[in-house]
Amino acid sequence: MKTILITGCSRGIGFEFVKVALNHNHNVIAISRNTSSLNTIENKNLHIYKGDISNLNDVLVIKNDLINKSIKLDSIINNAGYLVNKPFLEISQEEIYEMINVNFVAPVNIVKTFIDLVFSDGHILNIGSMGGYQGSVKFPGLSIYSSTKGALAVLTECLAEEFKETSVNFNCLCLGSVQTEMLEEAFPGYQAPISPKEMANYFLNFISQKPSVYKGKVIPVSVNTP
Repeated sequence: MKTILITGCSRGIGFEFVKVALNHNHNVIAISRNTSSLNTIENKNLHIYKGDISNLNDVLVIKNDLINKSIKLDSIINNAGYLVNKPFLEISQEEIYEMINVNFVAPVNIVKTFIDLVFSDGHILNIGSMGGYQGSVKFPGLSIYSSTKGALAVLTECLAEEFKETSVNFNCLCLGSVQTEMLEEAFPGYQAPISPKEMANYFLNFISQKPSVYKGKVIPVSVNTP
C-alpha cells in the first residue's frame, strides 16, 4: 500500500486515478478546488482536501494536517491543469495568469511544500502536455497553455538535478489527447483515442516502477495530438 497525493481530481484523469488507486488499496490524498465529485466516493483510504494550490497558504494548511496525522507520501502527482484555446491576441490577462498559476505555480507550491514529507525513494510526477514538448507539433490557440506546460517540463529536469543527491525521483509525462472534459471544452466535438481511465491506469503503473527506470525524464505519452 502506497500513499499518493494527487491534484486536480474533481474530474477527468485525476478523478479516474483516485478510483483506480483506491481499487488497488492505496491511500489517496486528493486535492481539488471542487470536491463535490470526490465526496461521492466512500472509502476510508481517501483523504479529501479542498483548496487552491496556486495559493501557498491553502497548501500549507493541508501540509499541517498531514503532519498532524503523521502521513508521509510515496508519490506526488501534479495533475491539475487549466486550458484556454484562444488566439494569442485575444486571450485575456486573467486567462494568462490563471494558466500560469494552475499549470506552473501550483506544482511549484506543491513540490516546495510537500517534498520533505516524501519518502526517500518517493516519486514526484508532473503531468505535462505534448504541446509543451520541444519539437512537437504546435496548435494555434494553445500558445500560453503549451508554454506553461513547457515550463513544467523544464522545471522537472531542473529539480531532478537539484535533488540528485537525494533519492526522490522526478519525471514529467507529456500527454497527447485524452477524452477529458477539458479537451472537450477546448476542442468541441473532437474524439481522442484514449480514455481518462486508461491514462489513470498508466499513471499508476508508471509510479509503481522502480525509480531507477526513469529519472529526471520528460516523456512523450501520445497516440496523437492535440
